[in-house]
Amino acid sequence: MNDQALGLRELVAKSGHQNSKFITIASGKGGVGKTNFAVNYSFVLANEFKKKVLLIDADLGMANIHLFTNADPDRNIKNLTTGIPVEEVIQPSLGFDVLLGFSGIDEIDNLEDISIQSLINDLERVSKRYDYIIFDTGAGIDEKVVSFLRASHKSYVITTPEPTALMDAYALIRSVYRLYGYKNFKIIVNMCKNRDEGEVTFNKLKMTVAKFLNFDIELLGILPYTNNLRNAVRNKELVAQKYPKDSYTINIRRICKAETKVEPLKGEKFWQKLFDFMGKN
Repeated sequence: MNDQALGLRELVAKSGHQNSKFITIASGKGGVGKTNFAVNYSFVLANEFKKKVLLIDADLGMANIHLFTNADPDRNIKNLTTGIPVEEVIQPSLGFDVLLGFSGIDEIDNLEDISIQSLINDLERVSKRYDYIIFDTGAGIDEKVVSFLRASHKSYVITTPEPTALMDAYALIRSVYRLYGYKNFKIIVNMCKNRDEGEVTFNKLKMTVAKFLNFDIELLGILPYTNNLRNAVRNKELVAQKYPKDSYTINIRRICKAETKVEPLKGEKFWQKLFDFMGKN
């Protein structure tokens, strides 16, 4: 794992000269809306902020990004082990590019053959094409997740107000910090009833990290769980594409604005005047 993380850090360092940023999206537990955020975030970042984005489904063996895009699930990371160039595996989808993972394995060798180091070598050829390369990792902590976390310019940790999700988010942060000294975490609180609930949730995590780990974390955004979002997920659609005025989409824009430090090309100020945090579904 050390060699893999080192290789990815070297790639990140090289791409930094080309203004490409690597972001890992992680969570302490499943079911917190991580992948849904990753796809909608990539969509808004690419289509409204005009950034060149490559979204990588790094949840190897449990991939599901293809469900929300028009990408071909047979073109995925597993193809790289057969010698197919990464350029032929990357696919355009909804204004941004995707490198799909795969669901299920036929035998354990299939999973072991997908090394981060080989992925790094492939990405080195294409990273200069993108403003952002985003890794949507599996939930929890394993060797591959930690390698992506340690090497990225920053990591977004997704949690919810649910106590177990908050506890697991802290466990993820604590483990990576204590093992490797990594602390480039930005927090997104998802599935909130209102902004106050999100701020209370974040402050609990912030105080715990400050007390026991002695460093500060930053709140990047608070996201609601709206009727439109529920419908979009059920229909395997992107809420940001289907419902651009939904409060979930509005708050995705705010996160994009905080990341890029630029205004979207259309309408956020107008929508902010019309919709409060919970929006109109």
